[in-house]
Amino acid sequence: MKFENMEAIVDFAIEKEIEAAEFYSNLSNEENFSGSSKMFAEFAEEERKHQELLEDFKTKGITQSMQDYHLEWITDIKRSDYVVELEYQKGMAYNEILMLAMKREEKALKLYNDFLAQADTEEGKKLFKILCQEEAKHKLSLETMYDDYMAKMGD
Repeated sequence: MKFENMEAIVDFAIEKEIEAAEFYSNLSNEENFSGSSKMFAEFAEEERKHQELLEDFKTKGITQSMQDYHLEWITDIKRSDYVVELEYQKGMAYNEILMLAMKREEKALKLYNDFLAQADTEEGKKLFKILCQEEAKHKLSLETMYDDYMAKMGD
């Protein structure tokens, strides 16, 4: 996916973060799995923070919080690589919701890695490294929840 400039990339990323926050917020409100409502609400809030990060970058450039952000390698257990594409339907099984969420985070991580490759400034690269790490954390968290759940189910 190619964009004309960094502003177009950031605008697109903001749209994707809004979409992700709405997805997790809807899951939080619609699905009644034990403890998952709170977890999905937390994911929605994190996606809103990513939106704010992008909006701040657009208006202020790299802020102090971005400068102080500690980058670290997040392990990729690649569970989502072996999951089929699903479309959300109210009342889906918990493992299916986790699979759907894992795939969404996998795609977000790929998108931000693509944007990182297109960034033409050190500030832009820093922004997308941060967002890559954030999405990688979400992906790992969901993959771990999925593995734990499937182990409880005897898989």
